Amino acid sequence: MSDRPAAPARRGAQRRRMAHSLETVLTEAVALLDEGGEPALTFRALATRLGGGAASIYWYVANRDELLDRATDEVMRQLLEHTADLVDGPDPVADLRALSLALFDEMRRRPWFGSYMLRNTGLQPHSMLMFDRIGQQLMRLDLTPRQRFHAASSLVSYIVGVAADLAQPPPKEFLDSGLEPAEFLALYADRWRALDPEDHPFAHHVADEFAGHDDEDVFRSGLDLLLAGIQVQAGERGRG
Repeated sequence: MSDRPAAPARRGAQRRRMAHSLETVLTEAVALLDEGGEPALTFRALATRLGGGAASIYWYVANRDELLDRATDEVMRQLLEHTADLVDGPDPVADLRALSLALFDEMRRRPWFGSYMLRNTGLQPHSMLMFDRIGQQLMRLDLTPRQRFHAASSLVSYIVGVAADLAQPPPKEFLDSGLEPAEFLALYADRWRALDPEDHPFAHHVADEFAGHDDEDVFRSGLDLLLAGIQVQAGERGRG
């Protein structure tokens, strides 16, 4: 008699498992991350979205870290699919620029994304495919394996680093000021202009540029500097 209740319990667990798939779990996990960042992704919140119990999620992932890694990889899978036509151009440097901008835009749209990309390559095969896609463009240039590795790593680090920096919340001084972003930049530019020009000649030189700068324009300029350096390396090797 004591063994009889076990069968309905198992059937109930099987029904809960069949109520959603890994694809559904990851879709809802990504939605939670998009809405509230990493703190918003809890098994309880995810179970509520899925309409089941938190225990059912363990059919698909062992813990929250695995869930984060798999959700990140799902976003990368979609990005690979959406950028497949960016790597077939005649100029590998132009392809690299387009791919880098697409990756940056995804990280700007999803501030949590860059923090987990390539964190666990065993659970993130699509992140490795993106890294390889970048590297394949570098293989079209006359570079050594070391130069290609350094170039790919530098590009990814730059993209992730700038995106993470831009994802930071605004400084308290800005929030307390009640100013619009352009007004706040103008205020800081005035502070630069008030510095001693002998000690801070560069700050005076670029104060007007700082007052009207756009962060994403600065990112694109830095990306172009990196790509220009890669081109110089390839050119020097070709002349050698």
